[in-house]
Amino acid sequence: MLILLLIIFLGSWGCSNCCCLGGTQGTGYIQYGKASYYGEEFHGRKTASGEIFNKWNYTCAHKKLPFNTKVKVTNLKNKKSVIVRVNDRGPFVAGRIIDLSYAAAKKIGMVKDGVVKVKIEALK
Repeated sequence: MLILLLIIFLGSWGCSNCCCLGGTQGTGYIQYGKASYYGEEFHGRKTASGEIFNKWNYTCAHKKLPFNTKVKVTNLKNKKSVIVRVNDRGPFVAGRIIDLSYAAAKKIGMVKDGVVKVKIEALK
């Protein structure tokens, strides 16, 4: 029993708001929380990965997932989803787990709301 508790504790350590074991390995990672999206002011600026941010690409910022990880983001209000690629770090606002590009936000119908509850799943 103690070993099982230790495995659960160590497996989930550093994995805020997710329901997986193994942290941020790029597969099996599921997280629930709030998403926002990048505004116009970031278009054309350099991201943490070094690439230039383009609001029309399906990209995102995440605090922990490795750059180039593909992530399925589902808007829990309307069940629309989009696949994005991590190319930046953030968001740096309490309670938010992912920042989407404008194009990705538009695809899942969150532009009007600005911030929505989402499920994110790291893909292979």
